[in-house]
Amino acid sequence: MTNRVRAYAWGSRTAIAELLGEPVPSVHPQAELWIGAHPGDPSVIDSDNGPISLVEHISADSATALGGVAAEFGDRLPFLLKVLAAAEPLSLQAHPSATQAKSGFAQEEAAGVEINSPMRNYKDASHKPELICALTEFHALCGFRDPATSVRLLQELASPEFDRYLTLLAGQPDEQGTRALFSSIITMPPAALMPVLDSVLAACVERVRAGSEYSVEYRTALELGERYPGDPGVLASLLMNRVTLQPGQALYLGAGNLHAYLSGTGIEIMANSDNVLRGGLTPKHVDVPELMRVLDFAVGDVPVIDPVPAGPGRWCYPTPAAEFELCRLEPTTAGPDAAIPLDHPGPRVLLVVQGTATLTDPGGDTLQVPRGRSAWIGAAESGVSVSGECLAFLATDGLTN
Repeated sequence: MTNRVRAYAWGSRTAIAELLGEPVPSVHPQAELWIGAHPGDPSVIDSDNGPISLVEHISADSATALGGVAAEFGDRLPFLLKVLAAAEPLSLQAHPSATQAKSGFAQEEAAGVEINSPMRNYKDASHKPELICALTEFHALCGFRDPATSVRLLQELASPEFDRYLTLLAGQPDEQGTRALFSSIITMPPAALMPVLDSVLAACVERVRAGSEYSVEYRTALELGERYPGDPGVLASLLMNRVTLQPGQALYLGAGNLHAYLSGTGIEIMANSDNVLRGGLTPKHVDVPELMRVLDFAVGDVPVIDPVPAGPGRWCYPTPAAEFELCRLEPTTAGPDAAIPLDHPGPRVLLVVQGTATLTDPGGDTLQVPRGRSAWIGAAESGVSVSGECLAFLATDGLTN
């Protein structure tokens, strides 16, 4: 398959270019490599009749391409695979549940909001659970921290300007207190926000110099404050879990989880949707009432997912999502000439990130898939296996789980 690169300002000029074997640094920041059948940027496959978009290929014969997946999700690939390369932080954001997406999309359609309007929240009627698996050390903000810890972290700053807001959480250290403080931060008018933000960031500098146990969190707020001056998301970051993934570890982000990727390169898989509710760290539209309706204010540590063995040379990342499953494949760990079967009742996408993979069909025909390239395997194609000295990721639907 030939896949599309999306250039956003926060992207890396090296990570995706190196993966694809292109000149480094790239001319523009390269943020995401889209691998799949999203209508916005579908992959192109080499069919018997020449190049064709994966969307058109699936539409031409969805039974062969999708198998039983079509009965659950219709004539569309239910997942989208990406390589995400963040050199700078992404916006604070959350994704709606299936019910919220359906109702939000219907309301905006009825109101006549143009689908490409910057004021539009819902581009489709689907939810967007997602998984990010680190290829490099990967840094993120994810979910709301345990309130008692947040109170200690914020009290240590000893900012008089912020302390009157902090009483909302200190007096009620639970989900409702977190909701109240976050709501106050994100709705703070600029005239009130700036002195509070200046005071908090000045205190962060002092606490980092003093070697505070919360130096990583304070330093993160300082870095965000430099990139997004005057943005309430800088204060909101101090309420969130600061997570570092090592290569091979992953995070699952369900509906309502407020998060922001800070830096690193990873494999991302998600439901095939484009619904994002932004919460800060961006010049784009932030619909505060709709964001508050969608957000999940559950508090506590975010579980880091380690891959689970699923056969020789194969490890998978368990999630509750029916739309997708991601597995990590290293054939040679099962033996020098080992071949991993890729049998699955639905569609499959293979992405190679190291070495060269060899796909072999039941007739003995082979396809070489080098680093940075991917292959489409339709639901009707059985008996395909992968071998070779490589590291690859296999994306499928998650219905069999």
